[in-house]
Amino acid sequence: MDKIIIEGVTEEGKTFRPSAWAEMVSSNLASFGRDNKLKYDRGVHPCVINGVKCIVVARELQDDDPHAYEYVMQFARQNNLRVQRDKRQGDRALHYPG
Repeated sequence: MDKIIIEGVTEEGKTFRPSAWAEMVSSNLASFGRDNKLKYDRGVHPCVINGVKCIVVARELQDDDPHAYEYVMQFARQNNLRVQRDKRQGDRALHYPG
């Protein structure tokens, strides 16, 4: 699965605030399961990479849910956040639950 990373760092190199931005954006696309626990969408997950809060976005989200994909990408553009292809592999890669 091809993924992109939206980093919590602006193009100017400043840390993006508020610090809970990744969880807030991801939770807008999440739902509650039968166990009443929040379950993130398969295509959008908050995480920390090398100490930086990030969102990992599956590129297939663009086809599966274009509105959700545009919401996340628009957030990144409006806040001038760094966006790059996820190049991590093996144990370092983010694996989504089936």
